[in-house]
Amino acid sequence: MSDKRQKNQLVLAFTEEGRSEAPKASQEGTESLTAKCATERPASHEQLMEEVCERENCWQAYKRVKANKGSPGIDGMKVGELSGYLKQHWPTIREQLLNGTYKPQPVRRVEIPKPGGGVRNLGIPTVLDRFIQQAVMQVLQRRWDPTFSEHSHGFRPKRSAHQAVAKAQQYIAAGHRWVVDLDLEKFFDRVNHDKLMAAIARRVTDKRGLRLIGAFLKVGVMSGTAGDDERHALSHATTQAQGKRGQECSGSTSATEVLGVQLQQQRGISLEQMMKELAAYLRGWKSYFGFCQTLSLLKKLDKWIRRRLRSMIWKQWKRGKQRYAKLRHLGINSVLAAKTAGSPHGPWRLANSPALSYALPIAYFDSLGLPRLFAGATL
Repeated sequence: MSDKRQKNQLVLAFTEEGRSEAPKASQEGTESLTAKCATERPASHEQLMEEVCERENCWQAYKRVKANKGSPGIDGMKVGELSGYLKQHWPTIREQLLNGTYKPQPVRRVEIPKPGGGVRNLGIPTVLDRFIQQAVMQVLQRRWDPTFSEHSHGFRPKRSAHQAVAKAQQYIAAGHRWVVDLDLEKFFDRVNHDKLMAAIARRVTDKRGLRLIGAFLKVGVMSGTAGDDERHALSHATTQAQGKRGQECSGSTSATEVLGVQLQQQRGISLEQMMKELAAYLRGWKSYFGFCQTLSLLKKLDKWIRRRLRSMIWKQWKRGKQRYAKLRHLGINSVLAAKTAGSPHGPWRLANSPALSYALPIAYFDSLGLPRLFAGATL
């Protein structure tokens, strides 16, 4: 093997523009480094770590980590800094991976408040460790995925929850009526690492790969201050929790929830902002659930959402005089406007009245950018 080829194997060019640049050869230490790798590398017919460190595999791992973004780990390195770091340090990192001496850094612990109370502990590895984890996962996934069950759809390439639902619909159409629901609650919190590594060892013979996976499983946790993104997210969650507690203390009813969006809490913002936030949620929801075959449910849900919004708008108008003026402005005749504005009935019932149905039709919500879940909606 020529010196030039040996040098190129130790350098991986992680460029932002693409992979067209030729790797820059290292100017020293090539022969001794190659000999060191050969002597310390465990005798094994499997070349798992060579596949992990292969140029194309690493490039794909880098692109995935960059696309996923995410917050820095304990070292403070951001995703955008990974390329420059790898250009400078990849030969050393690669040597450690091939020798089986790479040591992951501790993960940074962040506590995320849960809506129902309590916190969820989130461990954030460093960007470099996420890159290496992704590179290892890609190699194992290529080997193992073909051996998985045809009926398994979760966390697998080219498979999705939509496919699982479509398969379930086929079973229902075939006359099946029973479903067995298995949920491995807190699996990753409670899994026995020794048993897990034993199961992996039945498929992986490369001792370096096993040592690396074991190191990731046993890596420590360091508590640190959340970054700007986490602080912003945590502050938003705290505000929601405080609002809910205050609502309970005041004796008012709890917020009505539509598809996870608490509409009652949005009364203090403009209608336009309310529509913007709700529309974004509904578009995402529709893209996931909109393929369902029970169109009547979508129609009912569509109708319920608009009725709920009319109810909220009616509350925002507050008093009879303002309500009368708003109805007249929206084209309701004086008799019907006066009768509705002076009605003793509550907002939910009046939201379905002729006056509000005419004043706030589907076209009105269309103009505000609210997407329809059911194309044939009439109210």
